[in-house]
Amino acid sequence: MNKTLRPERIAHTEAALAVHAPDLVPGFLAALPEAADTVGRRLRGALVREGIRDTGPGRRHGFGRVEYATAGVADPLDLLDGLDAPGFAAEIRNAVMNLAIAMARPHPPAGDNPDEQAIALERLAVAGHNLHPCGRTRLGWDTGDVLAHDLESGRTRVGFVAVRDDLHLGDDVFTEIDKPSGYAVQPVHAWQRDNVLPERYGDLLRTGALKILDEEREAIPTAALRTLLLPTTGDYLKVSLDIQVTSTRRSISIASTRNGPAVSRLLHDLVDDDRILLMAETAGAAVPVGSGRDLSAIRRDGLGHRLEPGERAIPGGALPLLLGELVTGEPGDWLRAYGEMVIPPLLRLTAQGVALEAHLQNCLPTFVAGRPHRLALRDFAGLRLHQPRLAAAGHTINLWPGSVVNADTLDVFRAKIGYTLFQAHLGEIVLRLATDFGLDEDHAWRIIRDIVDDHVTGDDHTAFTAPTVPHKALVRMRLAREGDIYVPVRNPLHAPA
Repeated sequence: MNKTLRPERIAHTEAALAVHAPDLVPGFLAALPEAADTVGRRLRGALVREGIRDTGPGRRHGFGRVEYATAGVADPLDLLDGLDAPGFAAEIRNAVMNLAIAMARPHPPAGDNPDEQAIALERLAVAGHNLHPCGRTRLGWDTGDVLAHDLESGRTRVGFVAVRDDLHLGDDVFTEIDKPSGYAVQPVHAWQRDNVLPERYGDLLRTGALKILDEEREAIPTAALRTLLLPTTGDYLKVSLDIQVTSTRRSISIASTRNGPAVSRLLHDLVDDDRILLMAETAGAAVPVGSGRDLSAIRRDGLGHRLEPGERAIPGGALPLLLGELVTGEPGDWLRAYGEMVIPPLLRLTAQGVALEAHLQNCLPTFVAGRPHRLALRDFAGLRLHQPRLAAAGHTINLWPGSVVNADTLDVFRAKIGYTLFQAHLGEIVLRLATDFGLDEDHAWRIIRDIVDDHVTGDDHTAFTAPTVPHKALVRMRLAREGDIYVPVRNPLHAPA
């Protein structure tokens, strides 16, 4: 009997593996204790950080973060006892199962080009999102789907749907396939094609308004799952995938497909810094039937040949795991160089009206001989725009009506960059430099504060150095099952000048 989880909670996954991948069963069972502890530690820390319940003393870090050496329970679901959270409990259980599967799987070999090498590094961050206990949740996929399409699979497939012209909204996202007369061609994840389309759009398929084409292309799944690298072109396709990963079902709104190219053009106009490399969204389209989200797609530039000789791109999710290769001198000096690379350009954009979602998963910092060099940025759907600031900077943008990227208030606008950059991104780097290199955390945040003092002014400086700042409460959001929820946390950037 497994000593980590109750047998009834692993039986289904173990049975499915016995059918689809029997060679993985021993590794899966062996990985379950560590998988459960990893999910449990993140859940335990979030419960305390968000003021939901006290689970005992732990090691405290900046922005109210609490880390525990262990989950303190054999089954992370025990941490939810007394909470009315059956849906969230299912997400936690799913995260544990899928994390154990991922830990048991061999990693595919890395490719030769920068994009394939970056994806190979993403596989090192096996637990997914560095803060979310549900980093490995894949609700909607069964075990066979996980084996076929998850990050460790190495390969998946893109299919194509012919969409009658009057139902197609946007650009030609994939021009490498000839269009049937009167139709546009829309790329679609193979799982979405085989499962969602027949179930929800049978009438349109029967009438010929939608036609599933025989054509397929091989693709490489990234950690985002719905974002796939096309090895033949070097571009990425972000396609709808109606499963839940972390907190969100990963279909794509019409607004995202229409705003992506416009936002990319705006960013190119605003960014005047050779230390920023934009992975632009060059085309987007949707099919406004049903939910309007199930057949959406966005095309994105890859790194391709844009890196300089000796320049190495490391996806942010893997960066904390690779600091041992990069930090060879004084860790405080390295942190200062890293902070100087990311903070000034991102907060310059904030001052102009663009608050990027700069958490680790959207950033690919690059390095030359271990030193921070420049920052590649991808996936602009989660940013926030403040129209008065844009106008003051001499810029306008036409967004899809009702777009959530339009921030109503400066508080909402600043919370986006403040949480993602300082808490989720730099907070993880500081924590790792403290635990692995002995860097004093107060000194580390003093370094970050000095950079903020040098490059941020006015109300933004006041907000980002306030005694408390809003923290995105990931668990409260799952329990409430509604939009973004923030709780105040102590700000380590609030220090005497």
